[in-house]
Amino acid sequence: MTSHPFEPPVAGQAAIVTGAGRGIGRAIALRLAADGFNVVVADVQAAQAEAVATEIHGLGRRALALAMDVTSESERQNVIQRTLSELGRFDVLVNNAGIQRTSGPLDVTEAHWDLMMSVNAKSVWFMCQAAMKHMLAQGSGRIVNLASIAGKMASTQNHPVYNVAKAAVIAMTKTFAHTGAVHGVRVNCVCPGVIDTPMMEQIDLEFGRLQNKAPAQIRAERISRIPMGMMGRPEEVADVVAFLAGPDSRYMTGQAINISGGMIMY
Repeated sequence: MTSHPFEPPVAGQAAIVTGAGRGIGRAIALRLAADGFNVVVADVQAAQAEAVATEIHGLGRRALALAMDVTSESERQNVIQRTLSELGRFDVLVNNAGIQRTSGPLDVTEAHWDLMMSVNAKSVWFMCQAAMKHMLAQGSGRIVNLASIAGKMASTQNHPVYNVAKAAVIAMTKTFAHTGAVHGVRVNCVCPGVIDTPMMEQIDLEFGRLQNKAPAQIRAERISRIPMGMMGRPEEVADVVAFLAGPDSRYMTGQAINISGGMIMY
């Protein structure tokens, strides 16, 4: 019988987290630092990235704050090269950066489609590709992609392209998982549900505008559909990402794990 490959403790390993300046990304960066990772805090908002890096320094870990537009090939490559040159290694990629735009399905324009797919799907694919090339060469690594329950259930017609993009993230996770499986590289994704973040507050506002309802009513309706009766916290997503980034998930790849309070159960 072949034994499972051994994965060392994460202390001193390096992780890149995109969109790490606030919300779920910030929580992931802080949790990985608490677990022992040195963290590259990549975000389109440089000041927010710097603030999170300062928090990580306070935890006694190394942190590198980098301004990054995930849609830029040169900036994607720069983040990986800076990680290797300044932290000396690259072990984990967390593709968290994403945007949300609301629209009815019949009102989607090509510009809307292109923006949503570029940030939420295309950039994830090419970050995975760039990371995978390095990880295959070193024979180890973990990638965790942020998908959504929207990618499994198209939970509302008010963010139709977001639904498509997150379904694409689930599919590409499985594709890259096959590529890396026999080479020591694991690729998984998480599917958050209704999480209390600044993005969710903006979604409540936009959904309220589309449906002629108050944001508080939209929020209450969302919570009523959650079996556990409450929204999740960014830290609860970060806990699962940390598990997938660490050695305790060493026999898992190609998975899409729900973090939804029971809102979706498949």
